[in-house]
Amino acid sequence: MTHHLHQLKPGGTVALDEIPTRGEEYCADRDQAENDFKRLRKELCDWQSRLYASEDQKLLVVLQALDAGGKDGTIRRVFQGVNPQGVRVTSFKSPTRRELKHDYLWRIHQAVPAAGMIGVFNRSHYEDVLAVRVHEIVPEAVWRPRYEQINHFESLLNETGTKIVKIFLHISKQEQKKRFEERLQIPEKNWKFSHEDLEKRKYWDDYQNAFQEMLERCTTDAAPWHVIPADQKWYRNMAVAHLLVTTLREMDPQYPSAPAGLDDVVVD
Repeated sequence: MTHHLHQLKPGGTVALDEIPTRGEEYCADRDQAENDFKRLRKELCDWQSRLYASEDQKLLVVLQALDAGGKDGTIRRVFQGVNPQGVRVTSFKSPTRRELKHDYLWRIHQAVPAAGMIGVFNRSHYEDVLAVRVHEIVPEAVWRPRYEQINHFESLLNETGTKIVKIFLHISKQEQKKRFEERLQIPEKNWKFSHEDLEKRKYWDDYQNAFQEMLERCTTDAAPWHVIPADQKWYRNMAVAHLLVTTLREMDPQYPSAPAGLDDVVVD
């Protein structure tokens, strides 16, 4: 399997403050990156058609980030033009009363992609070792075993035909501040602003620690994490599209063979 530029290795330590959040550290030419992105997005549409037609593999894309990290924007831009029939986006909010009556993976398992589909998780099962940990919603004795449980869950998905691509959109504290200010200043973005976001910003260091441990403990051979620099949207979009296209090239879904006897068919 090709090792992607931003892919973590299993068993390694992760220091988020040492990983760049700006894409220009990897690519100095924005125009080139934007051209590459358009080409990659076109190729993504083609692969998605093949995946949907072949109905024998599944692709799950997991997106995690801090608030204002760019999850919504990434989904909107990268999947623009892809046939909506073949992509299902699930946004995981706080669990409902019904969901809380089950184990924490119950609602997740129901949303994993079916054969031929791309499933995109906007937040995911990882909230159960992130928000739950930082805000002490459950005791450590409850959330700590979840790293291993999640690895087993992802292993099950992988062994039953689901390719998993996990993406952490890595932004700086300064960039988050800028994006929150935009939500206050630009009328079309006002709806995105929440006082809760500012409350969570006070927990920046706690979240960074929680993300670091998540990345370390849940990077496996079957489902490694990718840390994508996300301060600059033009680089983020290109890097995510490149990762997805590279993955689909390896999966290599093919259109099914045509039924026999098509040459003799006449449409009246």
